[in-house]
Amino acid sequence: MKKLIPIHKIIVLCALLFSLSACEDFLNRPPEDAYTIDNFYTTDEQCFQAANTVYSSPWYDYQRGFISIGDVLAGNVFKGTDNPYQNFSITASNQELADASNALWLVNGHCNSIIKNINTKAGSAVTQTTKNTVLGEVMTWKAFAYFFLVRGWGAVPIIHNNSELIDSKTTNTVKKIKEADVYEYIVRTLKKAADLLPAKNTSGRINKYSAYALLSKVYLTRSGLGRNGDRNQEDLDNAKLYAGKVIKESGASLEPEYYNLFRISTGNRNPENLISWQWVISTNWTSQNSLQSDLALSNFTGMGDSWGGWTGLTIDLQSKFGEDPSGERQNTDARRKATMMMYNDYYPLFWRHKGGFKNTWDAKTNVAEAVPGVGTGANCVKHIVGHIEDHKAETGGIASANMATNLSTHLLRLADIYLIYAEAVLGNNVSTSDAEALRLYNAVCKRSIKTWTDKTSLTFREIFDERRRELACEGDNWFDFVRLHYYKPKLAKDYLNEQERGSYNNLEDFYKGKKKKEDVTLNTFKLSISDDKLFTLPFPENDQGMNPNLRPDVAPADFDFSTIEY
Repeated sequence: MKKLIPIHKIIVLCALLFSLSACEDFLNRPPEDAYTIDNFYTTDEQCFQAANTVYSSPWYDYQRGFISIGDVLAGNVFKGTDNPYQNFSITASNQELADASNALWLVNGHCNSIIKNINTKAGSAVTQTTKNTVLGEVMTWKAFAYFFLVRGWGAVPIIHNNSELIDSKTTNTVKKIKEADVYEYIVRTLKKAADLLPAKNTSGRINKYSAYALLSKVYLTRSGLGRNGDRNQEDLDNAKLYAGKVIKESGASLEPEYYNLFRISTGNRNPENLISWQWVISTNWTSQNSLQSDLALSNFTGMGDSWGGWTGLTIDLQSKFGEDPSGERQNTDARRKATMMMYNDYYPLFWRHKGGFKNTWDAKTNVAEAVPGVGTGANCVKHIVGHIEDHKAETGGIASANMATNLSTHLLRLADIYLIYAEAVLGNNVSTSDAEALRLYNAVCKRSIKTWTDKTSLTFREIFDERRRELACEGDNWFDFVRLHYYKPKLAKDYLNEQERGSYNNLEDFYKGKKKKEDVTLNTFKLSISDDKLFTLPFPENDQGMNPNLRPDVAPADFDFSTIEY
């Protein structure tokens, strides 16, 4: 989406650059020629505006990685068996990999610059409450960027202060830091953020319970790091503790209608969404959500800016919902239709100005003339707003633009925290009958399955599969495999190797009535993963060339925590 920028250049750029981006009502920006850093941080409003950028723009180039890393690797999204994320052949020269990595370092650099400016530039009229809130927000975003980095790339540099690094003239020699220390850095950053943040903040912005929620997820993930067959009980207890704080103290509750979470009008500021990228269409190119273009059927937006007809949902993910593309729809789980569009599905909120959209090859009933084409029989629904008129209806009149919508992207939801709590309680046990764990797990299921019968005990596999159904296409499921691999590598590989990642022959002709069901045959594609290194992404080759310490044969170092203030 943007030109590749090596890590060392991002370090320099973010130390020098002060950037603001537009993001709806509470994320407005002043004209770029109306301020300098030295005269900008003079009011509470300006300090909040300074934090606005990390809710959107620097994350922009992670959007494709969000799907490719989070869902193609996980076996949720199908992009063809020759796709390197689908067949695990990613190399250091992969452009999406470079874009994703650079975006995360850009976020860290922006956060470091804002932290420094709040501490050194804020005027006397700025209240301490505002300083604390803004610092807590950007520290949470900084921690989230590192959480993506350590789960994706393993040992990574810790860049706590860009200016100090530049002054030391060591930007091309920074060392990777051991994963355990990176996790400890994330934990310390989030605890500091939680201490600074208020219990309630402006709708859509990060608050104390956002930080607690992320902290619970970090603890659950870290609990297996470096272990052999079990997880660290103290980390499990902390995951339960902080998840419990969110569940019991935040006042947040599950949105009754699952699909509402992924609409602009009902989902962008929905209280179930604890941390989200808040996108907006503006003159700043990187402020917008571009996922619809990559995922929606061709011609779906009415603007010629969607090309996702051959991107779909895997046969394996469909099976988790009990669906067969050549059979009758089950439709027992509302999440299925909110996640994947199968043949003959009808969506009243897509192309609503034409009476809704029916996913069919029949030109008489397919008002968008956007035909399904992916050989798995299911296309994406999450991240899709629809036609330009649907965007106007959802926003109250704001038109979508080329490769641009205002739809928020949710990174952490309350339902995730419910499942984290249940898994933390399960811990190292084979099963659990804990009443609270069961209540939370059953609540997630009952929200979407009206005929759900409450479970009376839970296993790890049940929670793991439930996370795929609940969080599919939300850029997260691959990291479930990563944390499982931390302590049970064989099981993680077994789960991946059992997935069906192929497609069907004659599915299109079957839908058109030209073939019978028995003519629909499977082009099977399954992984045969044995190499544990495949669970760690390579650093982009440009970064490795600029800094030899990032090469895979260079051992990571310990981090000196005495050099930072928290």
